[in-house]
Amino acid sequence: MADDKTTHFGYKTVETQDKVKMVAGVFHSVAAKYDLMNDLMSGGVHRLWKRFTIELSGVRTGNAVLDIAGGTGDLAAKFSRLVGPTGRVVLADINDSMLTVGREKLTNKGIVGNIEYVQANAECLPFPDNSFDCITIAFGLRNVTDKDAALRSMNRVLKPGGRLLVLEFSKPVNPIIGKLYDRYSFDILPKMGQLVANDQESYRYLAESIRMHPDQDTLKGMMSDAGFVDVRYHNMTAGVVAVHRGVKP
Repeated sequence: MADDKTTHFGYKTVETQDKVKMVAGVFHSVAAKYDLMNDLMSGGVHRLWKRFTIELSGVRTGNAVLDIAGGTGDLAAKFSRLVGPTGRVVLADINDSMLTVGREKLTNKGIVGNIEYVQANAECLPFPDNSFDCITIAFGLRNVTDKDAALRSMNRVLKPGGRLLVLEFSKPVNPIIGKLYDRYSFDILPKMGQLVANDQESYRYLAESIRMHPDQDTLKGMMSDAGFVDVRYHNMTAGVVAVHRGVKP
């Protein structure tokens, strides 16, 4: 069991102070092939998961949106169009390699003007209280060392009435699908990572990190404990992925 001085890095127990550097190493390694691997790993379905998250967000013209662990900018690009020239989108990521890929990708698409990029740790967000109408974190919370601290930090920088949406791999609700998913994750995914990104170990860690992430109801409780109300979740693809939504009172 992990204690205050240790935590989980996939199935390994490591020093808490070392996890950030180890996760950083994973994403430095996968950044260049991140979009390609997302499409291959999910068969493109990740785009539907993200679209549903955006629909749940209620973001509209003039809003301020923070996309944490925003990576290569899929959500931020959509939010930039939704909020328009009077709105603001901040793409934040702790990893400078991912942030660089995201900035280049969005700039090359002409998505500029209402978007900014900030290297930030989700556990201690560098923004004033009550700054954002909506916060999203897609496939990033499971990599955060202190998830409770991160959720409290997100609550702090949301405006009253603001929404948090957490899109993350979760626990399949069907045991047969769960077994197939396990086989895919541990037998096929690392080999795909080796073939496409020349990196088997990073994708083995990603599979392990999914299994160590809290299940749907546990995460719902964590969000409530962090101060969110009206917390609910929606399972997608039989619970392989879930999106949780909570409101700051």
